[in-house]
Amino acid sequence: MTTVIRETKETQVRVELAPGKGVTNVDTGLKFFDHMLATFARYAGLDLSLHARGDLTHHVMEDVAITLGTAVQQVIPATAARFAERTIPMDDALVQACLDAGGRFYYQGPLKNRLYEHWMRSFSEHARVTLHLRVLRGKDSHHATEASFKALGLALRDAMVDSGSVFSMKGSVSLEVK
Repeated sequence: MTTVIRETKETQVRVELAPGKGVTNVDTGLKFFDHMLATFARYAGLDLSLHARGDLTHHVMEDVAITLGTAVQQVIPATAARFAERTIPMDDALVQACLDAGGRFYYQGPLKNRLYEHWMRSFSEHARVTLHLRVLRGKDSHHATEASFKALGLALRDAMVDSGSVFSMKGSVSLEVK
C-alpha cells in the first residue's frame, strides 16, 4: 500500500493505493469527479482510497492529479510491460489511450473539457508516464471524458503487468542525488 498526502493552503488530499481488484472509496466532494476516479481505479485494477477537500474545483482536481499520479508512479513495477493501448467505445464516444509507463512524462490530448484536460496532463506528469489520448468520436463531453478514464485505466492495467524484465535498451536506470 502506497500512501501519499498533499497539503497546501488551498487543498488537503490523501491517497492510499495498491494493486488489487479495483476496490474504491473516493470522496472529493465533486460527484462526477469521484465517479471518474473510481472508474479509473476499477479499470486499472487498483485499490484506491482517496479523500480530498479544497477551496476551488480547479485546485482540488489539480492536487488530486498530482497526488494520485505520484502514488501510481510508486506502484509501477520496475519490470512492467510498460507499453499499452486501449480504445473504448461509450455510447457516441470512441476514445483511444496509448501509454508508456517507462518513467518519462509527456501528454497529448485534448479532451473537450479544460478541467479534465488539465487533470490528465498533471496526472501524467506526476505518474511519469507518456499518455496520448485521442477522442476519435463523440459529441457528448460526459461520454468522451468517461471513456477517457476507462481507456486510461485499462491501458495502465496492461502496462503494469510484471514482465519479468526491464523493457528498455538502457536496462535499469539509477539516479542518485546527494
